[in-house]
Amino acid sequence: MSDRSRRLFLARALAAAAAVPFIAASPRASAQALAPLSPDAPQAKALRYTPDAATVARDPAWKPGSHCGNCQFFTSATGACQIFPGHSVATAGWCAAWAKHA
Repeated sequence: MSDRSRRLFLARALAAAAAVPFIAASPRASAQALAPLSPDAPQAKALRYTPDAATVARDPAWKPGSHCGNCQFFTSATGACQIFPGHSVATAGWCAAWAKHA
């Protein structure tokens, strides 16, 4: 392999490696619709998830004003929750893992 072809190969390999994070973060790659979380799912039941925070006022872990929309685990752009991977949750929902968004 000549020096010129080796340099060309290395330049192309570096350019391809630099493009990988941009391709992975593109809207098309992350635009898969998330399935809504069912309150009947085992993990949802374990964490007492409800799509309406107004219905949990008697839960000892509930704090006034707490809901998925102001939780640190919630991503508003997609409705995703880190606690329930692969599912979307209601912005007005709540679960026992709620933690105030900083």
